[in-house]
Amino acid sequence: MDYSSEKLAKLAGGGNADAFRALLERHYDLMYRVAFRTLGQQADAEDLVQEICTTLPAKLRSFKADSKFESWLYRVVVNAGRDLMRRRGAQARAADGWGDVELMQRDAASQKSENMLWLTRAMSRLSPELRETVALVLGEELTHKAAGNALGLSEGSVSWRMSEVKKELRRMAVEEEMLQ
Repeated sequence: MDYSSEKLAKLAGGGNADAFRALLERHYDLMYRVAFRTLGQQADAEDLVQEICTTLPAKLRSFKADSKFESWLYRVVVNAGRDLMRRRGAQARAADGWGDVELMQRDAASQKSENMLWLTRAMSRLSPELRETVALVLGEELTHKAAGNALGLSEGSVSWRMSEVKKELRRMAVEEEMLQ
């Protein structure tokens, strides 16, 4: 189906199985990326996306095409991730594996590898809220406004969170330098 995602969502919300299949084909990777970057564990991300896929038909009934489907879907994935972390009481566990993506993608360069390891450790020390924001702004390259829509925040709040991320990373770097 060569419809917009918004049109497919409306059709799928009305029970059209072909539209639902087309939506999943188009957006499955997006859901997985956001879930993985938010949760930090491959198995958790896979489980979450499967869970979202089973509940998505019912959720699509409430989709209002007044916003982009992708923005709505970001919010669904982030909220589902929050729910999963609450259910499992696993906020600390999510922090432990956040950097798997970066570790899997590292090149042979040892300095780059060392920098990535540091960044991974540093990111895992951030709060889940800051990690969610980083996952959308840096990982998905959303604007602060789009990330705010997905997270239910104002654009200014996203900008503040990104500023807090930078401050925290700088503080951690200085702290580690002093220990060496």
